[in-house]
Amino acid sequence: MNRSPLDVDALRAATAGTEWRRVDVVAETGSTNADLIARAGTGADIAGAVLLAEFQNAGRGRHGRSWSAPARSQISMSVGVDTAGVPAERWGWLPLLTGLAVAQTACGLGVDAGLKWPNDVLVGTGKLAGILAEVAAPVIVVGLGLNVSLTADELPDPNAVSLGMLGHEVDRTEVTVTLLRALSGMLARWRAGDTTLAADYRGVSTTIGTRVRAVLPGDSEIVGVATDIDDSGRLLIDTGGTVATVSAGDITHLRPAT
Repeated sequence: MNRSPLDVDALRAATAGTEWRRVDVVAETGSTNADLIARAGTGADIAGAVLLAEFQNAGRGRHGRSWSAPARSQISMSVGVDTAGVPAERWGWLPLLTGLAVAQTACGLGVDAGLKWPNDVLVGTGKLAGILAEVAAPVIVVGLGLNVSLTADELPDPNAVSLGMLGHEVDRTEVTVTLLRALSGMLARWRAGDTTLAADYRGVSTTIGTRVRAVLPGDSEIVGVATDIDDSGRLLIDTGGTVATVSAGDITHLRPAT
């Protein structure tokens, strides 16, 4: 099992000339998202910042759900994305594009990864990575946790899966470089208004075309067929004559509907 430390010098050299202006690795922290947001709160410019942690002791998912894993068993990373010049209605695409970069990186390793809207990278029914975006205007902090060498006994969630469990022993530094370069390229396309990004996303979506149940706060729900993603990254659900539009912040869970 390879749990070598991340090579920060290699990361910095390999991402020179990309979106990422600063790359840092810390041994341990509570949450890389919280750390970048705290930096922004002190007036620091976090646009283009990348923060990786070898261990997170207070990692978070959507709706405050906790997530933790042994040291150096994941890629735990947050990035600061400058939104200047991009209409606010398109900011919702950022976690989706991050998921797309993760999925494409995994596919490059021979893993058949797909995207469950809004923020999960799946292999079959197993969760390989999760994503959390938080606004620290004018920057959005996007965090991700990609399971690399976790074993079945170490999973914080029985529905999760890792690259190692799928038979892929990889170097985390190399995977991180590939992921950061892929995300940098997608962000350039996003800023340019490249509409083909949506087609790329649809091509690996495990949600579009399936019957879903969107659980809303208060336990109300929307049931129907997920038909598309709109220009703001929201999910369109055909309930049978009516199309409902839901954003990631609107729902508590998205599950298959039988």
